[in-house]
Amino acid sequence: MSFKKLGLIEPLTNAIKEMGYEKPTTIQQRAIPIIMQKKDIFATAQTGTGKTAAFSLPMLQRFRKNGANNTKGLILSPTRELCVQIQNDIKNYAKHLNIKTLLLVSGKDINTQRKHIREGVDIIIATPGRMVEMAEQNTNLLSNIEIFVLDEADRMLDMGFVKEIRKIHPLLPKNHQTLLFSATFSDKVRKLSKLILNKPIFIETSKKNSTVDTINQMAYMVDTDKKAALCAYLIGSRNFEQVLVFTKTKQSADFLQDELKKDGLKVGVIHGDKTKANRLKTLTQFREGQIKVLVATDIASRGLDIEELPYVINYELPSLSEDYVHRVGRTGRAGRKGEAISLIDIYEKYDIKDIEKVIGQKIPKDVVKGFEPDPTIRRKDTEEIKLKNEHKKPQKKQPAKKHYKKTTQTKRRKTTKRDGK
Repeated sequence: MSFKKLGLIEPLTNAIKEMGYEKPTTIQQRAIPIIMQKKDIFATAQTGTGKTAAFSLPMLQRFRKNGANNTKGLILSPTRELCVQIQNDIKNYAKHLNIKTLLLVSGKDINTQRKHIREGVDIIIATPGRMVEMAEQNTNLLSNIEIFVLDEADRMLDMGFVKEIRKIHPLLPKNHQTLLFSATFSDKVRKLSKLILNKPIFIETSKKNSTVDTINQMAYMVDTDKKAALCAYLIGSRNFEQVLVFTKTKQSADFLQDELKKDGLKVGVIHGDKTKANRLKTLTQFREGQIKVLVATDIASRGLDIEELPYVINYELPSLSEDYVHRVGRTGRAGRKGEAISLIDIYEKYDIKDIEKVIGQKIPKDVVKGFEPDPTIRRKDTEEIKLKNEHKKPQKKQPAKKHYKKTTQTKRRKTTKRDGK
């Protein structure tokens, strides 16, 4: 199957060829023809399988003669970084077309964004919050939308953007086309799909919440206080040229950055306490190779798209097992090989089993010589375990069942004629 056989026009196929893409991925083969038929779709696909091209190529083909008189396409994505990546991809696909795109995200001058809207754009790529803000100021902004795309819908719902989506959807024309893309399949996403989709075609290109086959996954058992040293050892001894390391908390990220710097590694860190300008600068340095190691919390698990990123390390396992899929999905993209390593301490040896259930496969486990876990160490008391996992939502205790005592009634013996005498 070639891109030309999918019905794409020559300016698009030429741009794709210049980018080095030879054959469409499975999600592209299945989604593009349906999108061209102007049908709604609900697509689940593994992270890194080419979802952006799947929805943007047919969109560009339809809007090529629009002339930016009216905004016809709206793409919502959960993070600023991911919106930037989508816009960059679309610009590359549309290099031989006269298509104008606009990025609506916080951190950009809102007056400049308003000016671009007045001048006319074909496609808006936005985060939900900024899109609501702009739409409230300009009620006609979305009145001509023909294609509405929700990218990484599951992450948007996890981040609490359901209210924004519910505000945006009624502002769209009734006959618009909706494309919902999600890396994972959840009850929240299914509920949203019933609200915004009209007789959708369901596309599932992989097993529920699975990881791509090109990723080699490995877990190493290690004591908690030796994790930082093992992380530095793996990066140095195996000469990892570019590696993304995930931590669970901002405190862990800052601690690990300091520890890796002590070992002479060039390290950057991104998390919620960093300004957007700082995060963008750090990401740019990482992409350009100025920084060898990028330490990040899960805020970056969806917003990063590093071409040919070879290694991902889970310094700590994620709070939600499903987020493991997004983390390791930063490598092994577009059919390339990647390696995902998890460092497992005594607190996480059972959490890895939950992840294995989610992805439907066993993750091989081993120890590194010199970093063998101490067999005498035992998990500490329940209160300390709760503190270590304070990020997890507390489970509501079920009310105790009331026990009722059975009242025994004594049956009266029937009288007989003899008794009456």
